[in-house]
Amino acid sequence: MTKVAIIGANGQIARLVEEKILKDTNDIELTLFLRNSARLADLADNPRVTIIDGDANNPDDLRKAIKGQDIVYVAFVDHSAEAKLTQDIIKIMDEEGVKRLISSNILGIYDKVPEPFGSYNREVCFGGKVKATDAVVLSDKYIEESDLDYTVLRLAWLNDRNDTNYTVTHKGEEYIGVSVSRKSCAKLIVEIIEDPKKYSRESIGFADEATQGSPRPVY
Repeated sequence: MTKVAIIGANGQIARLVEEKILKDTNDIELTLFLRNSARLADLADNPRVTIIDGDANNPDDLRKAIKGQDIVYVAFVDHSAEAKLTQDIIKIMDEEGVKRLISSNILGIYDKVPEPFGSYNREVCFGGKVKATDAVVLSDKYIEESDLDYTVLRLAWLNDRNDTNYTVTHKGEEYIGVSVSRKSCAKLIVEIIEDPKKYSRESIGFADEATQGSPRPVY
């Protein structure tokens, strides 16, 4: 059995990932970490699920979720000061011998989002300019400089469309698309969990190519 910890397990994408794993696979066990375990009461009796109630800002709580895992999926974007959460996760994973990390981030951290959407995204997400001290930029930097086997997911603006259309772009490439469905995100994340070599030590962007050229998010 592959053991997967999901940090922030009640997020919308995380719930879709959990649902897909429990429905479509038989060889993955989930450790679900969140602030209020009662939110996942519907999964409490599943023999493939362990639920841990804790605070991601508390390293001792994080360690309980990470210890003994094969893969850690961080289901939310780290906006903590100096990306401390990311630093804590890297440190704990190193200490516990856990190597595979899937980390959520946002489009624009390399300032590769083309116009007309680029200006809108910079203004809303970065206050007009991408800075080296932004938490999301630091999070990506710390992960890339670590010895972890990582995939950074540079998420486009999310919608709840019932499709799984996306185009992947790699670091250094111009970002294609402005929006993507949460269902698409879940599909890609589960593919990585099922095949941990997929997008190994890569930072990838992904969005619906059909939204390319839009000046605003597509909902």
